[in-house]
Amino acid sequence: MRLQNKIAIITGASSDIGSDMSKRFADEGATVIMLGRNIKSLEKARLALKNKDSAVSMACDITDESQVLSVIEQVVGKYGKIDILVNNAAKINDAVHFHEMKDSDIVDLINTNILGTFRITKAIIAKMLDNNDGCIINIGSISSERAIPKVHLAVYSATKAALSMFTKSIAVEYARRNIRCNCLNLGIINAGMIKPYLEDPQARKVLEERQPLKRIGEPNDVSSAAIFLASDEAKWITGTILNIDGGKSAAEG
Repeated sequence: MRLQNKIAIITGASSDIGSDMSKRFADEGATVIMLGRNIKSLEKARLALKNKDSAVSMACDITDESQVLSVIEQVVGKYGKIDILVNNAAKINDAVHFHEMKDSDIVDLINTNILGTFRITKAIIAKMLDNNDGCIINIGSISSERAIPKVHLAVYSATKAALSMFTKSIAVEYARRNIRCNCLNLGIINAGMIKPYLEDPQARKVLEERQPLKRIGEPNDVSSAAIFLASDEAKWITGTILNIDGGKSAAEG
């Protein structure tokens, strides 16, 4: 098992991608700390795991510094270390024109996708430094690299672009302390807001025809890449932005 004896924290762990990563990380031998705002949703996701005893649900709003610090202290107090952080928690807005967005919605996206990610990463790096070892995986989006016609996600895309540069900066800043940081930029994945749309066979077919590999990505595709980056197989990989998009970026630039 590639993650044997590792302590992994996954934010947004009750989401489709977060719950799949929790399952796969536990299957690979990790003890998984599943974080999210809703403890009931987290517990539902945890109880669905085959290795549910290898996972723990903990409520945590990453936009609240006191909650973040409390959870990290509890984890380190119980397990003695944190080996892996997956920054999966994020928000996305409805695809409306930028000038029609409420200021509160803009602030909410920035607070979660940028400041929330900064906050929990900062707290965990402080603990990783004690062991001179660690792995951080950020979950980004190919929308950080290109604007999608007729899909109005200016603020969301900007937050994900910030995550890409954050990944590279953290990777270089902490490389001498053996802390790696990489980012997975996702294309269309059968998860979250897009799932209801994909239930329409015709709509799904249209999207599949636009993908070089002729299929939509699944949460398992994301988990497989995350496990690789978290494992010793990737111990010489840091500061990398890996597109998990079925070749979409290569086809369209």
